[in-house]
Amino acid sequence: MELEILKKKISTFRTVGGHVKIKDDALYLEILLAWEQWTGPATGFASAIGINRQTISKLVGHAKKLRREGHFPAEEFKEIKLEPAVMGGAPCSGIELSWTEGRVIRFPQVDQLLEFLKKAA
Repeated sequence: MELEILKKKISTFRTVGGHVKIKDDALYLEILLAWEQWTGPATGFASAIGINRQTISKLVGHAKKLRREGHFPAEEFKEIKLEPAVMGGAPCSGIELSWTEGRVIRFPQVDQLLEFLKKAA
């Protein structure tokens, strides 16, 4: 259904000769977002929005250029939350200290390392 709406928006920028001349940057963004979600072949996307395959490459290329140059507002920041690592052999979990005779001591927190070093000194 979204592609039908996009097709109608694009048709408003069609000239008398049938060429598409888009002057709205927001429409370029909509085309680019629809293109990024499309999973089929490029010709299928082009026919779904009512333009030929040469024109779709030009439109998507222009939209990517506008995005690189910062014409579109920045996308909303997405925070990624990491779960705390478990000490049982997980890589990069805490601090490892190479001690004498090839022994390795692992500390899950910096405070524990500091306490150990104070007592060892």
